[in-house]
Amino acid sequence: MKKLLKIHEKDNVSLAVEPVNKGEKLADITAKDDIPFGHKIALKDISKGESVINFGFSIGNAFNDIKKGEWVHSHNLKSAIEEHGEYTYNHQPAEETEYKGKMPTFRGYVRENGSIGIRNEIWILPLVGCANKTAEILCKKANEAYGSLCDGFYAFTHPYGCSQLGEDHKNTQRILAGLAKHPNACGVLLLSLGCENNNLESFLPVLGDCGNNTRTLVLQGCCDEISEGMKILSELADSASHQQRTEVTVDKLVIGFKCGGSDAFSGITANPLCGRLTDMLTAFGSSAILTEVPEMFGAETALMNRAKDRGVFNAIVSMINDFKEYFVRHGQVVYENPSPGNKEGGITTLEEKSVGCIQKGGSASVRDVLEYGEQCIESGLNLLTGPGNDIVSCTNLAASGAQIILFTTGRGTPLGAPVPTIKIASNSGLARRKANWIDYNAGEILEEKSFATAAAELFNLILSIANGGQTKNEINGYREIAILKDGVTL
Repeated sequence: MKKLLKIHEKDNVSLAVEPVNKGEKLADITAKDDIPFGHKIALKDISKGESVINFGFSIGNAFNDIKKGEWVHSHNLKSAIEEHGEYTYNHQPAEETEYKGKMPTFRGYVRENGSIGIRNEIWILPLVGCANKTAEILCKKANEAYGSLCDGFYAFTHPYGCSQLGEDHKNTQRILAGLAKHPNACGVLLLSLGCENNNLESFLPVLGDCGNNTRTLVLQGCCDEISEGMKILSELADSASHQQRTEVTVDKLVIGFKCGGSDAFSGITANPLCGRLTDMLTAFGSSAILTEVPEMFGAETALMNRAKDRGVFNAIVSMINDFKEYFVRHGQVVYENPSPGNKEGGITTLEEKSVGCIQKGGSASVRDVLEYGEQCIESGLNLLTGPGNDIVSCTNLAASGAQIILFTTGRGTPLGAPVPTIKIASNSGLARRKANWIDYNAGEILEEKSFATAAAELFNLILSIANGGQTKNEINGYREIAILKDGVTL
């Protein structure tokens, strides 16, 4: 295997597929520095102010002269992203085809409202952080007493639901309502303290019709909340025990896409592989959800030009500029990304991270733009408003209806969402080192495995998980939520 990988013919840098030593000769290049694994080396002299090109896109400008063979990273490359963008709709029809063959199927749970779950779980959702410990106690006791009657009881705790105003209060309600409606839960117990802002009188109108068996308990309104809670959970477990899997077509799947702890190979292996899956799934009529708005900055026009119409284009523009304004409002620069781990893995600028990130969207047209926590109802590719933070965005995807999340990573993370979270390694070293976290190794694409073969394998893994197979986050018990907070706490 070659030590250097040039991704696009226009690139003026290559990536080190293996560490390169200073003075080492590679084809017509002599390394002038040590080049760490996943980092960039200049293929030609690059003048101060000139664009550095990777993936065929500008990933920023050199802020001093860079000589051929030098290491290209944060010490000599800076972002060129602006705080507010003016955009023109240059519609580029997506190369989409309608699937004509026999539709693949899986065995899922058909809920009363027609939504499809891939798990038969019971979820306990505190409406306020004050009910967290009660939720955890009930969850433990219910699993011990009734766990064999369903796919398990899970409590999703958080610190919010009171002392919040405006959008923060609405965001908490949106996320909890989305989770309460999730088809992977055949039953839900909502725990209210009774005096919180997000009490039942305030929350139930936001929740509306759930489509599953939802029960409520006000802790201040009963003498023994554990006894009352266990009685409700026993009834939910009995109901769950009568649920059966039914064969349904794959167009009923909603798949969320996320990358976290990325490295320079995420945009070469794992993310483009997810793009292949997006194209496959949307051809079937399934829904795909792409989020992490700040990680679209610098590559957003590629998504805008694939908007199905001008209305969706305008919604994408608003989503991008509103999120940039969110940064500015807090006195932060819009390009304060990648994370330290991203940079250690070889990603230098937000443009570079973004170009890799949006590849998860494949070549499908963008059908809809969703607000934070809004339910996904359109088949095809949807963009979901929200930050890039791993647990916040995974929670956002689950609340929007994703039954499975494909999570790409080059650095590794044990994190798990409320729904099955398939971890896809961008490099084989990570897959070998953290086999207890990783479900699929996309690093083999660097080792001659074709994208077509990898896409077929990953699609089969998705079907296996939809049929009840467990992801590593489920096996390890890694499940949690986090809700976006922006404003005042009383």
